[in-house]
Amino acid sequence: MSDAELVRLARTGRAEAYAELAQRWAARVTALCHARVRRADVADDLAQETLLRGFRAIHTLSDPERFGAWLSGIALRACLDWLKSKQNGQVTFSAMQTGADADEPFGGEHPSTFDLVGQADEVRRLMAAVGDLPEQYRTVLLLYYYEDVTYQDLASMLGVSAATINARLTRARALLRERLMNCRR
Repeated sequence: MSDAELVRLARTGRAEAYAELAQRWAARVTALCHARVRRADVADDLAQETLLRGFRAIHTLSDPERFGAWLSGIALRACLDWLKSKQNGQVTFSAMQTGADADEPFGGEHPSTFDLVGQADEVRRLMAAVGDLPEQYRTVLLLYYYEDVTYQDLASMLGVSAATINARLTRARALLRERLMNCRR
């Protein structure tokens, strides 16, 4: 079932239709938020806020075919609201974690403390380099890697051509490679 069909069903009060839309778009919205605010922990909260705002305002969507672009706009507004609120001055403990499962973080192996510190440093270095990219490159890179989407999906979400997505991803990877190599020197 297409997004447009699900939007039409959601407008009639079928919450499960919006739940399907939320499931389809959650990772993309999270990536978009992460690209904008540069903090994964906050991006998760903003993605949830975006999906809630979308649910409450689904009746205002004039063209159900444009659900993705509409939801992306809500995400960007949620990020701007957060950035303006000055809440981004605090770093939570969860923001410092690498995201590994606490029970079996390395497939049952027990790495040394030195290995853990090295991996955490690599993740921090990578995320800092991604965060330092210009926004257009950071956005496309995070959206592409958060969820396995086609260039065409990204193009329609961001309102550019697939060729532009290709160029931005190529440039983002090159910049990232360059920055990471400079960090090792």
